[in-house]
Amino acid sequence: MPRTEARLPRLALSCLFAIASSAGLATAARAQDAANPAPLNDTAKNWSTFNGDLQARKFSPLTQITPENVKDLKVAWKVHTGDMSDGSGTTPPSVWSATPLFVNDTVYLGTPFYRIFAIEPDTGKVKWTYDSKGELKALTQPDLKNRGVAYWQADAPVAGQACDKRVYIGTMDAKLHAVDADTGKPCADFGKAGVLDVNAFNTTNAKWPLSLLQPPTVFKDYLLLGWAGKDWDQTVDSPGTIFALDARTGALRWEFHSLPPELINKTGTANVWASMSVDPERQILYIPVSSPSPNFYGGDIPEGLEVITSVTALDIPTGKMLWSRQLVHHDIWDLDTNAAPTLFDLEKDGKTIPALIQTSKQGFLYILDRTTGEPIYPMEERPVPKSTVPGEHSAPTQPFVDLPKPVVPDKWPGVYDLADWASFGYCSRTAKSLVDEGRFTPPSLQGSLVYPGTIGGTEWGGGALDPRSQTFVVNSSSAVQTYQLLTRADYEKAVSGGSETGGLFPQTGGPYGMNLNTFLNPLGMPCWKPPYGTMAAYDLKTGAQLWNKPFGQIQKWGFYMPESWGTITIGAPVVTATGVIFIGASMDSRVRAIDLKTGEVLWKSLVEAPAVAMPAVYDYKGKQYVVFTVGGNSILTPRVSDEIVAFALPN
Repeated sequence: MPRTEARLPRLALSCLFAIASSAGLATAARAQDAANPAPLNDTAKNWSTFNGDLQARKFSPLTQITPENVKDLKVAWKVHTGDMSDGSGTTPPSVWSATPLFVNDTVYLGTPFYRIFAIEPDTGKVKWTYDSKGELKALTQPDLKNRGVAYWQADAPVAGQACDKRVYIGTMDAKLHAVDADTGKPCADFGKAGVLDVNAFNTTNAKWPLSLLQPPTVFKDYLLLGWAGKDWDQTVDSPGTIFALDARTGALRWEFHSLPPELINKTGTANVWASMSVDPERQILYIPVSSPSPNFYGGDIPEGLEVITSVTALDIPTGKMLWSRQLVHHDIWDLDTNAAPTLFDLEKDGKTIPALIQTSKQGFLYILDRTTGEPIYPMEERPVPKSTVPGEHSAPTQPFVDLPKPVVPDKWPGVYDLADWASFGYCSRTAKSLVDEGRFTPPSLQGSLVYPGTIGGTEWGGGALDPRSQTFVVNSSSAVQTYQLLTRADYEKAVSGGSETGGLFPQTGGPYGMNLNTFLNPLGMPCWKPPYGTMAAYDLKTGAQLWNKPFGQIQKWGFYMPESWGTITIGAPVVTATGVIFIGASMDSRVRAIDLKTGEVLWKSLVEAPAVAMPAVYDYKGKQYVVFTVGGNSILTPRVSDEIVAFALPN
């Protein structure tokens, strides 16, 4: 059962008359707004998509909370959904990365148990809930996951007309549910009685359901839908697809395939599991495409597949590919393009260039002309190490970007003396035994030191942009991992399985299994030098890095480690017009406000678990709120929660 706690101070009685009068005016104004709803993509009125707006800027033009008064933020309300699991029972652990939406005068959230919560934006009172009754099993992921819900409304919604405004939630078992945004009741005209079985489209090499963990991107009457699969398990998997659905009926309008048909019996995935962005004026969809299966061996995959590990542009009305820019050739590191690119108009050298910035696991920041895919700042093909694995034909070059400065360096930071001393030289001995040839060191039979690894660089949240100053902020992780391919015979001798972050993975159907681990000593300490996570700001007009600081604190054995160490980060920032960055993302279960100009922490508050979802910022009845989903992520720490917490300034 949900619990709600209102904590803002009660108003003095003498103020009630004035508030009541204001509320009456506000009610009248909202009645007028109902007839002329604010544009969904206007973040001054709504926070209606996963990334705030369709351009994935994560920017709020609101100005009530400033660098000067942010220290006064207090909890406005909290809700506990009851939907969490630490994995100690029969239910898998939960991971909650759902961006709250604010639209239709309501805060909407999806939970890792695939329920929808509709919440009053000023009190936290739960208006209604919807239970999809999705399977609570680890069908494709080791954890139950949800990144939230999507919202659609008719061009001129009629008051009281059921399903003129809708909320959608997907499930791990590939069901997409549509419910009325005012009541939570299923929309009977969508799919079958409000539920679309997306797995009905899964007709090639289907071994698991097309898990719908990321909500669809909504543009006009289109639902643009990717899916998540089961990585590192098979050689041949379901081939990557994007589905364009009718928002009212769920009917399939078009389908985009990332792999050529002649290869679908040799590989799979190259899917889009992260969020996407849209250029509304040009009606272009930008998709971050992942690597193909098997993730760490490409002997059966020919070169020249331009869509694999790419950012790709599609024409929304037709689904036709307009261009594709590959970011990693012949990807054998699982460096999925993993976040929606941020769209903006770059002011550079007296010109205005329609641009995008794409973050990446490899730590490069790619700035491209979004109409052509051509680089605006140089991308240079450079020779990279060659694979020595029999059957493998690694790419001879990879694209490098020096400007903007990558969020992680080219070389790993080296052995950390403290971790080495505490493990009696384990770290230095192990490092010497591994193949280390710098960026893009291929997986090997001996074992390779890979930096950044698949959990490094920038994760699925991407960064945030102040479009006025063209300042981009992004959090990132400095993570060293070890990749070792095992012959099938050696793999069969191994006994233990893998988890979310590492272990043994079969890559069944191919010649090699995989042993992937984060480079820790036997005490669990990182073997490499800190900082392990940072946040940086960039001036996109010049590409210059403005500041770069350690971010977050490691919390271990009941202690906080030095701030200079930072933490691995998962989640993303948002930025406001007053120059305040809001972000959770750290291991230490704190949410923070950071000064956009300096990178200094202005405010922080302890919550129940790492807030790995990006926050939402909205105004309701003249008060600015910032709301965090607090759910945890097993990559950071086993700590989980079911908390939604909103902050605002006192009255």
